[in-house]
Amino acid sequence: MASPTVGAPKREKDPKKRVVITGMGLVSVFGSDVDAFYNKLLEGESGISLIDRFDASNFSVRFGGQIRDFCSEGYIDGKNDRRLDNCWRYCIVAGKRALDDANLGKQVLDTQMDKTRIGVLVGSGMGGITTFSNGVEALVQKGYKKITPFFIPYSITNMGSALLAIDTGLMGPNYSISTACAMANYCFCAAANHIRKGEADIMVVGGTEAAIMPSGLGGFIACRALSHRNEDPKKASRPWDKDHDGFVMGEGSGVLGSQNNSRIFGGAITCDAHHMTDPRVDGLGVSSCISKSLEDAGVSPEEVNYVNAHATSTLAGDLAEVNAIKKVFKDTSELKMNATKSMIGHGLGAAGGLEAIATIKAITTGWLHPSINLDVTS
Repeated sequence: MASPTVGAPKREKDPKKRVVITGMGLVSVFGSDVDAFYNKLLEGESGISLIDRFDASNFSVRFGGQIRDFCSEGYIDGKNDRRLDNCWRYCIVAGKRALDDANLGKQVLDTQMDKTRIGVLVGSGMGGITTFSNGVEALVQKGYKKITPFFIPYSITNMGSALLAIDTGLMGPNYSISTACAMANYCFCAAANHIRKGEADIMVVGGTEAAIMPSGLGGFIACRALSHRNEDPKKASRPWDKDHDGFVMGEGSGVLGSQNNSRIFGGAITCDAHHMTDPRVDGLGVSSCISKSLEDAGVSPEEVNYVNAHATSTLAGDLAEVNAIKKVFKDTSELKMNATKSMIGHGLGAAGGLEAIATIKAITTGWLHPSINLDVTS
């Protein structure tokens, strides 16, 4: 969120290169309605609970931001719905809801729009991991002839963008980006550039993930990245709290189409070049990315008054991010910052999409949600 009262570097004024956000769609632990999602965040409600999608009783971590009562009716036909990995089900529903929110439903797309000028760029960090795991299990237990023909198509990470395009007939740029939890932000930058370069008029863009299943949960346990607060799941995601002990897995999808006074000014991409999971302690990779992003956007640090932080609730990550923010913004006394993951967990590849929607709702409503479970700061 930026204040209009402070001078800034020159911004892009060519209307053909302006990138605005006109629609939002999501699937989340708080349902699939954007306003209901943000109201739950404003209320400070935790969506974290014990996992019951599979028997997790023997896992050392048994909770997460599991989506329940998901309904795809009206968005995916029954036959395909039964075949699809949750990752792609979430993507299709969130994507179509974003199009509807932008007044680009099927009738408008079919009769009024040049669909060759509308692209889809929805990334995923892990893709159809349930489909992949089931395929491997079939191979090991029954042999290759028992592998479903959908094993490869529904496992690969670009299938969300592909299926959404097939369903809607959108023929513009279509691919995915897979860069773990930074992925949706990469997609936003890439999609904005397609529009600025004249390669597309509209991009449907975001992230999707559905990794709360045995191999997903087990893999992150093996990484020693997760909180083990099984006795109190709702208080397990504790960004910036002295007693945080790791992140909480989440899932879902967040997709932007193109909302009233929300606009993408710019972005940047950098790399820590440091470690597979731990960030640089000094936050240099993050701070340089923020600085480059502000420069690209034509926004001065003094204009920024709100940051929706990555804030995963890991010891190294939270500290490095705060160090980076302090380095760029210098005086942070008036800077508001919150952590959406404290309530919905870490959506992995979907995190940037879901939190972009939370950020846009903060801008359009003027209301910021709390960061829950921040009890001890020193």
